[in-house]
Amino acid sequence: MTTITLPCYDIVILLDEGDGEDAGRYGGGTLTSALSEESGDGHPELGAALDAIESLVLAHAVAGIDVASAAYLEGIETAVDAAMHEFG
Repeated sequence: MTTITLPCYDIVILLDEGDGEDAGRYGGGTLTSALSEESGDGHPELGAALDAIESLVLAHAVAGIDVASAAYLEGIETAVDAAMHEFG
């Protein structure tokens, strides 16, 4: 298991190591964050947008993209800010 802790929104990603034919690749994972706290009550559209951002970050991490790079972290923050502006 590989753990990636990002310095924004308390994002922690746990990646499962693949085995057999998938050795050396990730077989899936989980993500936890403080983004659900950002949506608050009564903002289902914001909650859905933040869930989508979490899903995309996890999918990218599983695919091997460096989600801890400065450019990627800036993208996360920009996407969250846009969702907050649009739906918050």
